[in-house]
Amino acid sequence: METPQTKYAKTPDGVYIAYQTVGDGPIDIVWQFDWLGNVDTIWEYRPSAEWFRGLASFSRLILHDRRGTGASSRNVDPPNLETRVVDLTVVLDAVGSKRPVLGGALEGGAPNILFAATFPERVHSLFWWYPAPRTTSAPDYPFGASEDLVARSTSATIDLWGTDAYGYSVWTGTQPEAEHVPWGWFSRQTATPDVAAEMDRIYNETDVRGAMPSIAAPVLLLARENDRAALEYLGTILRRPRIQLFPGADELKVHEQQAVLDAIREFVGISPAAPELDRVLSTVLFTDVVGSTKKQAELGDRRYKALIEQHHAIVRDALERWRGLESSTAGDGFYATFDGPARAIRCAMEVGHRVIDLGIEIRAGVHTGECEMIDGEISGLTVSIGARVASKAGPSQVLISQTVKDLVAGSGLTFEDAGEHELKGVPDRWRLYRVVS
Repeated sequence: METPQTKYAKTPDGVYIAYQTVGDGPIDIVWQFDWLGNVDTIWEYRPSAEWFRGLASFSRLILHDRRGTGASSRNVDPPNLETRVVDLTVVLDAVGSKRPVLGGALEGGAPNILFAATFPERVHSLFWWYPAPRTTSAPDYPFGASEDLVARSTSATIDLWGTDAYGYSVWTGTQPEAEHVPWGWFSRQTATPDVAAEMDRIYNETDVRGAMPSIAAPVLLLARENDRAALEYLGTILRRPRIQLFPGADELKVHEQQAVLDAIREFVGISPAAPELDRVLSTVLFTDVVGSTKKQAELGDRRYKALIEQHHAIVRDALERWRGLESSTAGDGFYATFDGPARAIRCAMEVGHRVIDLGIEIRAGVHTGECEMIDGEISGLTVSIGARVASKAGPSQVLISQTVKDLVAGSGLTFEDAGEHELKGVPDRWRLYRVVS
């Protein structure tokens, strides 16, 4: 089938993201590829071409390759979840899409979750085929892949990527037309083996369930009947879920795709009201100077005031660099918000390193969660938790919550377990992590 024209959008850090638009329907749909994808070659394989032509028949379909893969810049690190959200924003801005429907399959839907929770005003609705908020099984998530399947997939990615044997080793028995799927060709057009292995690692460490309750837009979850339990579970943590199940237990055959397309067409035909932006997912950062009272007594009021002014200048410079928004300042403490958790951590690390030259140390805490918007200001339990996390940090330490750790897989940051803690005034016990590097 004819391949649509591919264009490039340049990200703030100089990476080129390949994208296409297909169709001229009344609503925009942006589709996130899962682990295999290339905006050019998907049109050369009939089942995928018919799927995307079907979506484009009632929308303007927006496709893009994630950085490091496909026709996008290849000489870059594979993206973590936060970076994929930034890249998606760049593509949407490039094509002038204000409030699209976000679609994806398997792990490809994860960045849509973070995007929709963080920027609710930019999302019409979401649909997710075989939703995978995390890849691996866990005590509170029995629907993920077993350790055996993860190990088999990892081994196949390392040893067989680029060959047809790759797909057979991982998906045998789950793909009705497996003998017709050009696995080797698809994988070679997507990425090199080292990039594929790193993408596997990143998503095996990612869990977006913590962001799902913050999504204000309607969400359509689609799968085969045998995945009913998983979808019903996800429906309990979404505000506006709709579940659609289809007969059978395997991936759709080509002639069965129309049923799913019809369900999506009906779903996006609904015109939901723009969400009331009284709640939004945000990352909060709290910092304060360790031993400030003692330092003030040593220096005296005038010299201490000059010191704190230098401290404030460093914090504000770092906030500008990492795109944080200063919310309030009390004495030597800062409270700021970010639309990405990795940037909040890096901001805290930079401040902690730079203030040492002033002869002081800070402690910092980072948490991500749903926040209330009151008169344009972010507040709520998430803010309180962030402050309590910071209070548990020692000198020159950055502590983060489990939710933050789950969302920054692949960011290059490393952590060590700081154990479970009681946070004053906050229910339950909370597992925290120290940022190592």
